Amino acid sequence: MHWNFGDIIDAIVPALPEGHLALVHGDREITWQEMSHRSNNIARNLRANGAETGDKVGFYMRNRPEYSELLVSCFRARLTHVNVNYRYVADEVHYIFENSDATVVVYGKEFRDNIEQLRPKLPNVKQWIEVGDGQNLPEGSVDYESLATNGDGANLDIERAPNDLLFLYTGGTTGMPKGVMWEHHNLRETQTMALRALGDVPETMDELIAHLKAQGPGQVYIPACPLMHGTGLFTAMGVLMNGGTIVTLEAASLDSQELWSVVGRRGVDYMAIVGDAFAKPMLAELQNNPGAYDVSSVTNIVSSGVMWSMEVKQEMLKVLPDECMLVDSFGSSEAIGFGSSITMKDTPVKTAKFTTNEMCKVFDENDKEIPWGSETPGFIAFGGPIPLGYYKDEKKTASTFKTINGHRFSIPGDYCLVSPEGELTLLGRGSVCINSAGEKIYPEEIEETLKLHDSIDDALVVGVADEKWGQAVTAVVKTVDGASFDEGDLKAFCKTKLAAYKTPKHVFHGGPAFRAPNGKADYKSVTEFAVEEVGKRA
Repeated sequence: MHWNFGDIIDAIVPALPEGHLALVHGDREITWQEMSHRSNNIARNLRANGAETGDKVGFYMRNRPEYSELLVSCFRARLTHVNVNYRYVADEVHYIFENSDATVVVYGKEFRDNIEQLRPKLPNVKQWIEVGDGQNLPEGSVDYESLATNGDGANLDIERAPNDLLFLYTGGTTGMPKGVMWEHHNLRETQTMALRALGDVPETMDELIAHLKAQGPGQVYIPACPLMHGTGLFTAMGVLMNGGTIVTLEAASLDSQELWSVVGRRGVDYMAIVGDAFAKPMLAELQNNPGAYDVSSVTNIVSSGVMWSMEVKQEMLKVLPDECMLVDSFGSSEAIGFGSSITMKDTPVKTAKFTTNEMCKVFDENDKEIPWGSETPGFIAFGGPIPLGYYKDEKKTASTFKTINGHRFSIPGDYCLVSPEGELTLLGRGSVCINSAGEKIYPEEIEETLKLHDSIDDALVVGVADEKWGQAVTAVVKTVDGASFDEGDLKAFCKTKLAAYKTPKHVFHGGPAFRAPNGKADYKSVTEFAVEEVGKRA
């Protein structure tokens, strides 16, 4: 079977019960039949307005029903999803649209000001579509709702292919995001791989339909994390492809009170979060308000992208149903399926410990395999279904997606040890990547921004362990001779150039020599200095 997500949607809709909900947002409800009609209309209208097979569609919006609906539309129309981090400032958003060669941009009305700045700089974008109330549309923009309601809702007469693409933009070691190119078939295969270990998985479309009819529609799911990130997007896709229900929250950022209220109201059984940064406030809300929320429906919470500590998991299980599973998934935008850690009551699992599989190998810096059970750490590599590479970046593709001994692997750069039994201990990135609340942040971009300030001669940026963020972005700077050091001014300067989450939480002056004689940055010494200085502020 060669999978295509558009074909799957076409096949499962007739098998779902009439009135079964696909999308929920506050009091707004969209059934699967309605979503099917609307997404077909959008798909047909996008193509009628000039979009062609393979064209890139920029998704510039927060979590809302239109995100999932538009995703289904792109699958059906053979168009390529391009995620945009809505926290980005205008210049960063411009980079994504330009680098991806987007010809269609769909944006939330709240981002209209940024779009108006960018429109003259993006002549290749042919369709600008605003998601909002349809009022006072800027010249050149089309109302999203008009596309969804104009048409008969019939399936498209179109032949799709397993190599249709989905793009997932992720951080790059140069500081600029890279577009990971996933083919539909490979992404579907890697998403279902873990399920095969738990039991039978539908391997054909007929088996999938029979499964739906026998077991009923999929889970009721809340992406507590953004859909524009891989954790939220890929888990949501799994729910959609099984006829489930996606419930999006109305708050612009995590609101634990709203989340638990919606869980009880909608009977949510499945959630996706990003480690302790989400789990801690969710836990605190339940602990501070015992008995205030109905959490009896919750069976599964999955996390990926940042540390989820054993201590927090154990405390969460005390206030959740006995059968609830907390699943810590180790993967990346470039590879899904490195390993997982499942925690239930009375079955503690150590932080950063995962069970890996036979598709994973470990290699050293010279691509020599390190056998499981070795005390030598190495880079984890996934040899199952993987992306084509990074869009328009052959050099980075060659360094991450390597062919070793005739087999192609994805090696994103995570350092680890693997026991003889396949227990994987994650040691962190082999590079200097900072992971702050699930956001990959690479120092070079922030360093270059700091050095634009008149008072700064040089800067290095590192991640320092932080209870709230996982890692806090921390800068150490050298000032120009005679210039004064003003931490607040530097932070404010960064916020004018970068997304707020990239702005350093701490900026320190002085410290060790930054660079060796050859100019190579000494991140190790700077990190030690930064850790010491942060400790003084604690």
